[in-house]
Amino acid sequence: MRKLLLFLFLMASTAASVWAETDGVKYETVNGINIVNLWIQDRAHTPEVWTNQPYCNTSARTSVMTKGYIYISRTNANAVILGSDTIAQSVVYKLDAANGNLIKELPLTLDGEIYGTTTLNANTVGVDNFGHLYIAPYTSELATEQPVYLLDGETGALTLVDRLDKGDALQRCDYIDVMGDLTREQAECNIMTVGASSEYIYRWHADQGGDFEGGFDGDPYLAILDFYPETVTQWGFAPVAKMVLAGEGDYSGELFYIDGFSSSPILYDVTGTMVDNFENVDPAFWPMDVGANGVCEFTLEGRNFIAYVAAQYDGTVESTGINKACQVYICELGEGMALAGMQRYWMVPNELGRVSDGGTRVQSMSVEYGTDAEGNEEVTLFIFKCYNGMALYKIGKNVQSEDNSLPGDVNGDGEVNIVDVNAVIDSILSGKFSSSADVNGDKELNIADVNAVIDLILK
Repeated sequence: MRKLLLFLFLMASTAASVWAETDGVKYETVNGINIVNLWIQDRAHTPEVWTNQPYCNTSARTSVMTKGYIYISRTNANAVILGSDTIAQSVVYKLDAANGNLIKELPLTLDGEIYGTTTLNANTVGVDNFGHLYIAPYTSELATEQPVYLLDGETGALTLVDRLDKGDALQRCDYIDVMGDLTREQAECNIMTVGASSEYIYRWHADQGGDFEGGFDGDPYLAILDFYPETVTQWGFAPVAKMVLAGEGDYSGELFYIDGFSSSPILYDVTGTMVDNFENVDPAFWPMDVGANGVCEFTLEGRNFIAYVAAQYDGTVESTGINKACQVYICELGEGMALAGMQRYWMVPNELGRVSDGGTRVQSMSVEYGTDAEGNEEVTLFIFKCYNGMALYKIGKNVQSEDNSLPGDVNGDGEVNIVDVNAVIDSILSGKFSSSADVNGDKELNIADVNAVIDLILK
């Protein structure tokens, strides 16, 4: 019986399976809060796995995590033959957040037709506060509108939300942010983006049940006059906006960060006034490299946290010896949610990768909230850097390291099944040692570890 099972498992492994390795770091407990890496796929830890995935591509720019799934968008991923024509089609990859396994590819369509004929047409994938997925394209300095589409997370079908008027200040816009309800059925909605290599930001507002209009007293754009450092006079490449949730049910987005390549994240209000910056922040908390953009806030146990990009992928800081390799800083904000006085908790991971993504700049971060078995709050943080890797972290009082993992649970999803058998086989075939795949603990990876997992399954 076991030989038959082993044969079936080996046959199943011929289809490429993704297995979960961790970053191998034991992070310190800070103020009673722990962080654990649940899994990682990247150039540094799982290069054989990562580089063989379809989302390891410079056109797979952004990602989002919601409701236990991860969505990664990739512009013009497939070439589809229609008659005598070959048409580019963009896709969204749907992954299981529990282990990073690819569930399926969602070919994007709009009004029943293939979606994927314009430049960087799936540059942003995101989710609003009511669980609606969306796609937005890059728009050039010649484009007068910024389209936004709802995304069906099962089929890949797109539905136009609106073509938002950019007004008279036409700038290149790479990525958008959404707060509220894109359908406007349950709440208001606000959408923001930033003009690359300019001083302009864009904002559109719609009341519940209403239509979108310019979000700056009726105008869609606003010129920012205050920057930090003061030597900066405009945003750099591929800047991002991130609206701040002021409180439960408040989707006004009147406070927002802008991270713009030439500066660290800066907090503004809707008048364009600079509210907070890194001027009074301990220099040790500054990004090692401002050339990557990305920021998000979250709360845990009544504390306010910020996560922001520590560095891109271009080497080592000689004074510290720390790799600049697509990491994120996680800090508790200071009194009154100020950047000044914040305490840095961790930098994660130790490395994702150090390969240029062609200038994408953005690093995606998503959080989801939950509770442990005792009712304590937990936060799940997902980070994604184009062409270099992705990782999932659990943050909370009682999160456990892999030392407390289930024997035979090679992929870290809390179960021991065929997926773990495939994970061991992948590790054997790759020739890369994994402590989690060494199920029998003999410091070797071979058929004995496969059999050890099968024994655990059959118990």
